[in-house]
Amino acid sequence: MPVKALEEYNRLLQIGIIQRFGTKPTDKIIIKATPGDRLTLRFKTPAGEETLTTEKLELKIKMKPLEKPLLKERLILSSHRSYENAEEDAQFWKNKGIEVEVTQPGRWKVWAKREVYKTPLLRRWLLESIQAHSNTNVYLDLEALKQRPTAYWNMNGYTYHRHELHITAGKNEIIINNQFNQDTAISEERRYAGSLKLQPNAYGTYTLVNNVPIETYIRGVVPHELGAWPPKASLEAQAILARTYALRNLHRFAADNYELCADTHCQVYKGLDVYPETDAAVTATRGKVLTYEDELIDAVYFAVSGGVTADFNDLWNGTERPYLQPVVDAPNNIWDLSTNSLASEQNFRKFMNLTKGFNEEGWIEFRWREVVSLPGIVSYLKSYFRQKNSPFAQFEIIKKVEVTERSPSGRVLKMNVETDLGMIQLNKDEVQNAFWVPWSTLFYLDPIYKPDQTLWGYAFVGGGFGHGVGLSQKGAIKLAELGWTSDRILSFYFPGTTVLPLSELVTFGQK
Repeated sequence: MPVKALEEYNRLLQIGIIQRFGTKPTDKIIIKATPGDRLTLRFKTPAGEETLTTEKLELKIKMKPLEKPLLKERLILSSHRSYENAEEDAQFWKNKGIEVEVTQPGRWKVWAKREVYKTPLLRRWLLESIQAHSNTNVYLDLEALKQRPTAYWNMNGYTYHRHELHITAGKNEIIINNQFNQDTAISEERRYAGSLKLQPNAYGTYTLVNNVPIETYIRGVVPHELGAWPPKASLEAQAILARTYALRNLHRFAADNYELCADTHCQVYKGLDVYPETDAAVTATRGKVLTYEDELIDAVYFAVSGGVTADFNDLWNGTERPYLQPVVDAPNNIWDLSTNSLASEQNFRKFMNLTKGFNEEGWIEFRWREVVSLPGIVSYLKSYFRQKNSPFAQFEIIKKVEVTERSPSGRVLKMNVETDLGMIQLNKDEVQNAFWVPWSTLFYLDPIYKPDQTLWGYAFVGGGFGHGVGLSQKGAIKLAELGWTSDRILSFYFPGTTVLPLSELVTFGQK
């Protein structure tokens, strides 16, 4: 790719590196310049923009009492474990003529768009209209606020209260000591390239956003997603996927006015905590992305497949991705899915008894067994339903749990939970949220009985770690050790795809 084209596509990304700052009054962020440098702070005042310089800044939170309680009201259309399902549900509502936005106050949620349905009358009209069509899962989330978190800092004997703050440094590097939620989180210091912006989000708190060029961002992703020292080809494959994923998901946090987060809800990003080996992989693949029919793919990946990857629709709803289909995660043909579908419980258990010949052989996540009592299942399942504002949160007794449908890749598609309130059905990736113990949806259940033959609980027996769709990171490491190139590794996990330089793409559209 020519240098000019590289610069054109090395655009700035807006990464929310600290989300929901201000949730607690003890939240604090220490921001420092690198040795010999200074920070420049820019913020608006009634008289115009003001500029300050300093070597160190401590951002804190003050809970300001409101003159009178403020009723915060949001119309929640649905709640999801994953962005993929939230995005698909958002499209469902759009097709019905309802304006929506995808948010992440904890779980991913679809809200009626605030700027469209901005009065209580409009929100109640919409709620009643939806409920009239037998949709009882939609609800109004009401919160009476008596105080508001306000960001502030002290400097030169003056206290500055601002909802927005731009921070730059002369050397273009900034150090952050994150003591956000310091009573539960480990304080850690990191360097970030580019600039920072503190800004309000959709939940009444703040997000600290890092504005960083994409190639610098990829440097801070690869070692923290795959590791610093795996074989070169696997690092290059990870770099290509990370770049593709970022460019295809720029809309993910539109409701909060930034583009991507820095944790596993997007990609793990830790700034300039980088390594020579991973930097070399980023440089070698600079500007390269993975495509299907000349468009960016849905470049998803995970830790361990458990021996077989999943179809996109095994976990999520939406349009089929032809390049995201089940692949037996082994260099040789040790299981034929076309003749021995893992949708069969008998085939599935036979497959799960296999431990040799797979790319992930030897990893602790490859095969696992987790035991949980009925009270444990009840406790976590009730918590899950409370988060979803579901009436099922009122159940007290579980009589039986069973897998009722599997996909051809063996993934759990449907589970039934028989309770004192009736039968509850759980689908696809929600299973992992509802039960907590399964490391993936690739598992079967074995009931465990007490000496008197009454049900005590269940053993979840499975394989893999993560959603299982796309590339297995541990599998890619093994294939690289076998001498496979990055292109071959990517073709294995994403059949029918092609690695291309960004300059050859006509559009950044989606398929």
